[in-house]
Amino acid sequence: MYMIIVGAGSIGTSLIDIAVCEKNNVVLIDVDVERARAISNRYDITVLSGDATSADMIREAGAERADALIVTTSDDAVNLMVVSIAASLSIPSIVSVVNETEHTDFFRKLGANVMENPEDVVAQHLYNAVKQPNVQDFALLPQGAQIFRLQITEKSPLAGRSIADSIQRGTIPESVRILAIARPEEDIQSIAMGDSILSEDDILTVFSLQRVSDDVIEKLVG
Repeated sequence: MYMIIVGAGSIGTSLIDIAVCEKNNVVLIDVDVERARAISNRYDITVLSGDATSADMIREAGAERADALIVTTSDDAVNLMVVSIAASLSIPSIVSVVNETEHTDFFRKLGANVMENPEDVVAQHLYNAVKQPNVQDFALLPQGAQIFRLQITEKSPLAGRSIADSIQRGTIPESVRILAIARPEEDIQSIAMGDSILSEDDILTVFSLQRVSDDVIEKLVG
């Protein structure tokens, strides 16, 4: 994939690392000369130091060949301008960080996929790591939805019952669904079905339409 990345901050640099490891053709644009030089010395990619809000700069980065453009700066005004230019140049896939939730609709109207509030996502993940140590791989989704994994114990009200039975009893809230079940001792993972019987030590992949309270997590874990 030919990928243009705008911004070499912490998110952009991590993205470059992933993209390069996956053998993608990467071009970086960053307005900071020193930061651009550091990336150029670290990775075997094309690095352009300049203003990505210029259509000429996006063209110089290879817009006509690009499969995707990803904007990662901390300035929503810059990000929106870059997204607008990328859309006008018909880059097939456009993704942007959105730092303020109220700006999200502007990006989506231009056809961009968005990652909202990356700092809030990290903060929420760190909070959950401390407050809810039984929760793994926590991720925030749009409109407050969540997806995470948790491991149930022998004391869990889910253990020994089918998922359908636990839903009927109200043990699993209406806004929560179990998507997959992993059994570490058997080294297997399966799609969760209504008649799936849960056992202690099962690791459940859980989706929730809204934030799950600490009390609900503790109850499910046991």
